[in-house]
Amino acid sequence: QVQLVESGGGLVQAGGSLRLSCAASGRTFSSYAMGWFRQAPGKEREFVARINWSDGITYYADSVKGRFTISRDFAKNTVYLQMNSLKPEDTAVYYCTTGPPYYSVRPREYDNWGQGTQVTVSS
Repeated sequence: QVQLVESGGGLVQAGGSLRLSCAASGRTFSSYAMGWFRQAPGKEREFVARINWSDGITYYADSVKGRFTISRDFAKNTVYLQMNSLKPEDTAVYYCTTGPPYYSVRPREYDNWGQGTQVTVSS
């Protein structure tokens, strides 16, 4: 099992920035990748970004490409999501998760979810 703890959410005005962190502990060596998903009220959980532990290759949803950056710190077993130029439609609970050894945007193919951190962007 891998335990994940997200932090860094909050309230920000449109155009502002936030950096989310996801600290991993436990059997982290068994994870191929880390991902961020988000879920707004009344909507399905959606893919945001993914990074492979080994080679650092990143993937982004079209809606956040060019505004969000995912990165990893091996020494701290931590993954970050830098979010710039935030929009009201980015408002959601953001979840960190461990991913399979292949690119996927389907939540069912990810496991070891964190508890989530709320991001609210005001207009």
